[in-house]
Amino acid sequence: MSKNEAVFTKDVANKKLTVKRAFDAPLASVWKAWTDSKILDQWWAPHPYRAVTKTMDFREGGYWLYQMLGPEGEGSWCKENFKTIEPELRITNAVSFCDEDGKENTGFPTMYWKKEFSADGQATIVHVEITFDKAEDMDAILQMGFREGFTAGLDNLDQYFGNNK
Repeated sequence: MSKNEAVFTKDVANKKLTVKRAFDAPLASVWKAWTDSKILDQWWAPHPYRAVTKTMDFREGGYWLYQMLGPEGEGSWCKENFKTIEPELRITNAVSFCDEDGKENTGFPTMYWKKEFSADGQATIVHVEITFDKAEDMDAILQMGFREGFTAGLDNLDQYFGNNK
């Protein structure tokens, strides 16, 4: 896998998307960028959108409630419910669209994320697996522009590390 390139794999049979990305940053820095809302707000959303955290309770059983806010003030709310956290190794969580109070919008699929972090010399590899209840849910998220948006967010993170060396 070359650095600065997200590799996406779609596994229809297992209702799973896999994304791998390397970053030229130490494991501790990459972990912090994925778990500190002040840093997440700087890179998570694809431009011209930005992430705005309302609540971050980063612990097992906690959640991150944020809005993807567009340039005209439009946006959507998301909630990540943290299931397991193994510092600098793994995070599992369920992600759903919601309202500003965190009430799930059942008109959109829930995504089940497993994020794994590993050091590779001076770089860090992030391996994300996202599973869905149905293959149609995976297709719906992809049709909404997930691949392009997540790639842009990961590129923002790469830029964040470049600006903070």
